[in-house]
Amino acid sequence: MIDAHAVVDPLARLASDVAIGPFSVIGPDVEIDAGTWIGPHVVIQGPTYIGRDNRIYQFASLGEMPQDKKYGGEPTRLEIGDRNTIREFVTINRGTVQDAGVT
Repeated sequence: MIDAHAVVDPLARLASDVAIGPFSVIGPDVEIDAGTWIGPHVVIQGPTYIGRDNRIYQFASLGEMPQDKKYGGEPTRLEIGDRNTIREFVTINRGTVQDAGVT
């Protein structure tokens, strides 16, 4: 279920049973697999892949630009596997080219 107050970009790809809480923002080029629950006030930008059966709690920020002085705008991505718990206020940014471009 996607809460009526969530903002989901039409280019995001979500499994049919993904739950998204109020005031969360899901950007384009985000893919979220089955069984994942996203709480309120979560921001996920792409390119990001989130696997199956994850729980992401309020105020987490995923998939934003790397916070690295070496980052120069190259294409990079974030990949989250299956069955993870990401708690409140966690930030996980995309990778840098020096690290194969993937976090």
